[in-house]
Amino acid sequence: MIFFNYNGKIFSENDTIIGPTNRGLRDGDGLFETIKYKNGAIILAAQHFERLWAGMDALEFTVPIHFTAEKLTVEIKALIKKNKLKEARIRLTVIRSDGGIYDPKNNTPNYIIEAIKLPEDNGSLNINGLQICIYEAAIKSVDKFSSLKNNNYLPYFMGAKFAKQQHCNDALILNSKGNICDSTIANIFFIKDKTIFTPSLTQGCVAGVMRNWLINSLRLLNYKVEETTVSKSLLYEADEVFLSNSIYNIRWVSSLENKNYASIEIQKMNELLQRKYAEVFC
Repeated sequence: MIFFNYNGKIFSENDTIIGPTNRGLRDGDGLFETIKYKNGAIILAAQHFERLWAGMDALEFTVPIHFTAEKLTVEIKALIKKNKLKEARIRLTVIRSDGGIYDPKNNTPNYIIEAIKLPEDNGSLNINGLQICIYEAAIKSVDKFSSLKNNNYLPYFMGAKFAKQQHCNDALILNSKGNICDSTIANIFFIKDKTIFTPSLTQGCVAGVMRNWLINSLRLLNYKVEETTVSKSLLYEADEVFLSNSIYNIRWVSSLENKNYASIEIQKMNELLQRKYAEVFC
């Protein structure tokens, strides 16, 4: 039996908690965070909660004084214990309450916390490179909400479905100008002539917590990192490519369609990052 938390109370996976007028269900009116819990701690907790609060502010939620990062941390750990997990993949979803076809009855956040077992290969660099493709049937807009992990997930969901149909591990999402935005579950980086590039937030990508940690950490390790516009042609010219998210840290991409990529620099970089990661989180 798997348990989850809804507004501070524990329910079993078979319990019903919301009805058809819930705005999160009906309108995708909300946000979520995907968080790693490992070695007895929430990894990059401050950054996750900072992003969540920034997102709630952007979506004009009215946050009660008792709704705090400290409260959520206690409840996350209690749910992990209830589900008898040592390590966990946490999804923290914030949605608006019921009612209102156009205008909500109120702007108070409701929240759902889920905790499942972490995949075994989390945090280690993959030996077999990922094969990725480009999903062009949907585009992502570039606006004030683009960087949020919001519940309007349709381009990413359909991109992931497309990747599976194409026998790929992941698919890249394009923005409204036809440039690379991110993948369905990760931010994207590539290496060209010893410089690391990644789409800037002005390109509509999600402001990934691991993305931000990597950029800062790599610069501290004296790598040159540029946040920029990434066209499809520029990506095809890359020497090496990798993806990043909070669960897997970084993952090497070995091919994009018919283009193959090496992993020489990624392996060197990953060794340095693993040491820095261990100093902070282990």
